[in-house]
Amino acid sequence: MSSFRIRPRFKHLVKLDEAAVEHQIKESQDRSDDVCVVDFLSSGHVNVKIPLSERHFWSPQLHLSTEATEDGTIIRGLYGPNPTVWGLFFFGYVSIGILFFFAGFWGLTRWNLGMSYEILWALPILAGAALVLYIIAQTGQKIGAEQMFRLHHFYEDTFHDKVSIN
Repeated sequence: MSSFRIRPRFKHLVKLDEAAVEHQIKESQDRSDDVCVVDFLSSGHVNVKIPLSERHFWSPQLHLSTEATEDGTIIRGLYGPNPTVWGLFFFGYVSIGILFFFAGFWGLTRWNLGMSYEILWALPILAGAALVLYIIAQTGQKIGAEQMFRLHHFYEDTFHDKVSIN
């Protein structure tokens, strides 16, 4: 799994119907002795998480969605952080982007009018803040990498097939 991917994903075709896929996931959870916790959200949507006793701020989760086709069922997997962590970083990037836009707009307007434009110094500071936020996210992804591999191995053991991540 490359560190440049923010939310790694995969697509896997199995020769089972959707009900059999859910049944196989339930059986795998029962056999796994607390390797992963499986939450069935609604028909066709499943979250696979690390057990609560081992979960930390950077713990990943695997969201599986199923789609019935003529050949079987397509399972789409999406690895990502806890939605709270995802929301925190999303809010951070959006805030920095909005501040960057308005500081740039304000500074360039003042520059064109021949006025002082010191606010343009905020642009490299905001770019640095975005870089720091990215480095923090990458560090958190490295901290959760072992658990992400664990979730992936749980999935592969469930369907007895190797799956490559895109």
